[in-house]
Amino acid sequence: MANVLVTGGAGYIGSHACKVLAAAGHTPITYDNLCTGWEDAVKFGPFEAGDLLDRPRLDAVFAQYTPVAVMHFAALSQVGESVTDPGLYWRNNVGGSLNLIEAATAAGCENFVFSSTCATYGDQDGVTLTEDTAQHPINAYGASKRAVEDILRNFGHSHGLRHVIFRYFNVAGADPAGEIGEFHQPETHLIPLMLDAIDGKRPALTVFGTDYDTPDGTCIRDYVHVMDLVEAHVKGLEWLIDGGAPAVFNLGTGSGFSVREVIDHSRAVTNKSVPIVEGARRAGDCTKLVSGSDRAMSELGWTPSRSTLEAMITDAWRWHQNGHYDK
Repeated sequence: MANVLVTGGAGYIGSHACKVLAAAGHTPITYDNLCTGWEDAVKFGPFEAGDLLDRPRLDAVFAQYTPVAVMHFAALSQVGESVTDPGLYWRNNVGGSLNLIEAATAAGCENFVFSSTCATYGDQDGVTLTEDTAQHPINAYGASKRAVEDILRNFGHSHGLRHVIFRYFNVAGADPAGEIGEFHQPETHLIPLMLDAIDGKRPALTVFGTDYDTPDGTCIRDYVHVMDLVEAHVKGLEWLIDGGAPAVFNLGTGSGFSVREVIDHSRAVTNKSVPIVEGARRAGDCTKLVSGSDRAMSELGWTPSRSTLEAMITDAWRWHQNGHYDK
């Protein structure tokens, strides 16, 4: 069994990645400062508390576990916050990632799987994004992720660091077995907010904008089931271990769902109505953002088989009714 260092392994996506890594025969080593993650979510390998800005701590963890690869999820990811406080995002996302990359290369760890974002493409409304779409991020979150992509390429040339970069938008659902799930405080994602409204944990779900140029007037986004997503990351890791060249892959369904479609499917799954309030459009929201994944399908053999609204909402609802974490 090979050790894999998973930064952000106590978070939503990282914890699911750890489960899939363990099932594939690897030992995930979670490295997390718990600023948004939960130690209760670390169930599939050792936990090492630490911050990406703490280089001596990173060096110690690399020396202790000698991982064959890094799977890097740890990052701040709130777009609005990145607009109001860009320095926070450049310091943590870029400075922390640089520390991690330098620690990995110093330790001789040459395989790096990076969780990037389709936000690197910026505001490109109504097109299906591909890996060759020009990158023009419009906020510090997207810009910080693009910067880390550039750092990885630089270190590939200078130090032989081999990398796979994944770009994606909206992640949804939960572990079908219910061991782990999505638990943000505060919550900002549509499906858990919707389930909170169904449960009475919030008065209503606010629908931001009902006059978009879409069939039902609400904006459209591409959703990927968290288990499909992390399975792609494990395939990316295996790609590198097997000698694959550095690569970039978008992960999406290429179609997307509107806000009203998500709400309608939730009624079918939960048999409960969703209290909603119609609000104004939010600044910066696009009409339709979707991402193709032909390259991941053809080169990695990846298929987003669980990325249907029924499966994503069903798995999220199962977790939502009973799942939570305590610090």
